[in-house]
Amino acid sequence: MNIKFCGAAKAVTGSCHLVECSHGRFLVDCGMRQGEDKNNEYGEDSFPFDPKTINAVLLTHAHIDHSGLLPLLVKQGFNGSILATKATARLCTVMLPDSAKIQESDAKAENRRRIRSGKPEIEPLYTLQDANKALSMFSSVDYDVTAQLMDGVVVCFKDSGHLLGSSSIEVWIKEADRTVKLLFSGDIGRKDRPIIRDPEYVDQADYVIMESTYGDRDHSLFSSEAKRKQFADCLKSAIARGGNIIIPSFAVGRTQELLYYIKSFLGDNSVPGLESIPVYVDSPLAIEATRIYERSVAGFFDEDAQELSAGGSAFDFPTLHISQSTDDSKLINVTPGQKIIISSSGMCEAGRIRHHLKHNLYNNNVTVLFPGYQAVGTLGRMLVDGAKTVRMFGETITVRANIEQLTEFSGHAGKSELIEWISALKTKPECVFLVHGEDEALNSLEKALSSLGFNVTIPALASTYELGRSEIKNVSVQTPELGIPNIRATRRDAVISEQLTNIAELIESVKDRHSPDIELKIELMSDELKAFVERWEKTLTK
Repeated sequence: MNIKFCGAAKAVTGSCHLVECSHGRFLVDCGMRQGEDKNNEYGEDSFPFDPKTINAVLLTHAHIDHSGLLPLLVKQGFNGSILATKATARLCTVMLPDSAKIQESDAKAENRRRIRSGKPEIEPLYTLQDANKALSMFSSVDYDVTAQLMDGVVVCFKDSGHLLGSSSIEVWIKEADRTVKLLFSGDIGRKDRPIIRDPEYVDQADYVIMESTYGDRDHSLFSSEAKRKQFADCLKSAIARGGNIIIPSFAVGRTQELLYYIKSFLGDNSVPGLESIPVYVDSPLAIEATRIYERSVAGFFDEDAQELSAGGSAFDFPTLHISQSTDDSKLINVTPGQKIIISSSGMCEAGRIRHHLKHNLYNNNVTVLFPGYQAVGTLGRMLVDGAKTVRMFGETITVRANIEQLTEFSGHAGKSELIEWISALKTKPECVFLVHGEDEALNSLEKALSSLGFNVTIPALASTYELGRSEIKNVSVQTPELGIPNIRATRRDAVISEQLTNIAELIESVKDRHSPDIELKIELMSDELKAFVERWEKTLTK
């Protein structure tokens, strides 16, 4: 049997692993590539396998970097089953259609520009029809109950404590006279988080595919109470500044956690003044996801959250305002007074949050709180890293707002917690494959696990390893699979040509103007060109 690492290999987003055995071929996750990960050799719309040959998908959880390319898989010919927990399946019923609408909207906006410039139109990455077809293929399972995926392959989902319905997945594959057990960690959560239960440990596996997001550092705070205090202190400081409080938040998981804490602050008056500040949730996806959370108390919530839900919703309070429509969203920025705005996307790559940032980043009384991980290449990462200006909607926006990152809100285990999770195995596996991490995190965790006696491998994108033998063997081939186009010579050439043409047109459009900011515009374009060329050269070396 083989395992091929088709995403989140030496990267964070786009989780996707292909297992091939004598019984068939199945994926574990099929996630969207975000930030710089979109610039790998497969771009946004290709796979290092033929989707028509995949029999099934195991989905660890609903976050878009794990589920977001399922509709594209369907669009390109997948016609098998998708297995997930009930809560994950429920969350995908809002997340995948929402993502499809974004794809269609972005394509429509891009095509308006293309029509004006005489360029050919593009198709959306996938459509709402593709997303709905993918949803029709879901089958749900309970935690800790074994299920047969196909002849010779049995699976069991364990609570990973990362998100409502999130899982680590045990896979037993019987070939010839041996049964081999694979363990996919999914995203490993943290103990003592609100709402959801602590991660479950597994005591045996032959091979482990393990996330490494925070493999190079620990979260400084470990208790829920300490994290609660950090959020409260940040809100106190932000309220004292007098400006709006903008919170770019993942619509699923993080938004519900924030609302849960805010309700508790209002209950014990631990943040004076908060009771008079309206809180806006401006994300249709977050609103729908919160409703799913409210219906999923039994079987998924921890004891504290169940107790809080006994008297009503754990996420509702008098100052909460729901912004459903686009008009509702626009009104937020013209409504006077200080307010808290929770909006998605969490990395500021799309959605309504970008409009709120545009209207607030220039104001030094404003506070922007980031309660989650920001991938390299995203707008959120640029702001966290201290960018003085950012480009949004064709404008250069000066950043004067106070930027804060609540690292303790991460849903990912820190380095010590990752080591604790894998140390629960009673015997060392034959190999631990580290995925879902940046280089520093991967290398740091590899060193730590190796010192404890684990055999560790950091696979490259599209690398293939033969399992079930006495020696782990990399059997990767350098040519694409039959039926998959070689995009190195086609997609890349088209992309670089388009980017260079766009930049040239921008420079041409402003070079004869005599506006005061002409020098800044030329400088920004030059920086954009340099950054693109650097990314291009990096991909050529892969």
